[in-house]
Amino acid sequence: MPAPFTFVRLQYRSGDWDAVDERMPANLLHSLVQYTKVPVAAKEKVVALDSPELFRYPFCYLSGHRLVQFSAPERKNFEQYVRGGGFVFVDDCNHDIDGLFARSFEEQMRVCFGAGALKKLPKTHPIYSQFFKFPDGPPNTGFELNGWGDDLVHDYLKGIEINGRLAVLYSNKDYGCEWDYDFRNKRFLAEDNTKFGVNIILYALTA
Repeated sequence: MPAPFTFVRLQYRSGDWDAVDERMPANLLHSLVQYTKVPVAAKEKVVALDSPELFRYPFCYLSGHRLVQFSAPERKNFEQYVRGGGFVFVDDCNHDIDGLFARSFEEQMRVCFGAGALKKLPKTHPIYSQFFKFPDGPPNTGFELNGWGDDLVHDYLKGIEINGRLAVLYSNKDYGCEWDYDFRNKRFLAEDNTKFGVNIILYALTA
């Protein structure tokens, strides 16, 4: 019997990794149970980015609003984890393209993997058809159409591929906040907006 899937949230020393989307992991775990046969651990697990425990898990999540500045051990672990087959879903809670989280995280990726490593994902990427079909690419979030007048909608996600496998998925769309609600309220939605989260996790587990 396969080991239960564990939703791992990465703890990093800079920024505010613990100030975001507290209910989101439980919501996605509920969706995995609802739509798939993947066994799941009931609660998320927080793992320090510089801990060797990280390498026990195939999927992890990194988010925040503020500065992302890895320590040397964190940077080493991140790079080894990604190059060794791990998958990191990174979500910018500022839902912008030039805020502090975006600029500092993208700089960390340049340091780890080189300039240009983060590339736009085409709408034909397998992650958009892994389980549910998203022919138009990444679904929008309500946080992009925020009423402030900028209405900045990102029609693509970025990623880093290692040997043809997507290993880092990077979003400026703020999915974490979009999915941050009690799973029991999902029944009030016309369309379950966590379905793309199911695709992300299943891709991480099978690619």
